Amino acid sequence: MTTQGSQDRYAIAAQEDRSAPRTKITIPAQLRPSGSKGYQTVVKDLSLSGFSAMAINRLHPGTLCWLTLPGLQSMQAQVVWWENGLVGCAFNELLSPIIHDNVLARWRGDGTYPGA
Repeated sequence: MTTQGSQDRYAIAAQEDRSAPRTKITIPAQLRPSGSKGYQTVVKDLSLSGFSAMAINRLHPGTLCWLTLPGLQSMQAQVVWWENGLVGCAFNELLSPIIHDNVLARWRGDGTYPGA
């Protein structure tokens, strides 16, 4: 399968996942835009296809970035939108449903980590 075919398939799947409700959550994390230093952020919602997080500096659509949630490896994503200090990003690869469910099970809406 060609890279373009894989990207098209992902784009279709990501759009379908965007119609599913995103889970509102508060998770301290690190966000590193391409070519910049990483900084502390707060993930505000999470889905299989992406997330929104605080980003004081404007990030332009198409910018690659890496999100690191506590206890997980960095996940590559692409900026879709930025508005008033909040950035929306789509993961380059859909988040595993197992990882997604594990993150939601570990974090409550107040940003505390119950397993610590």
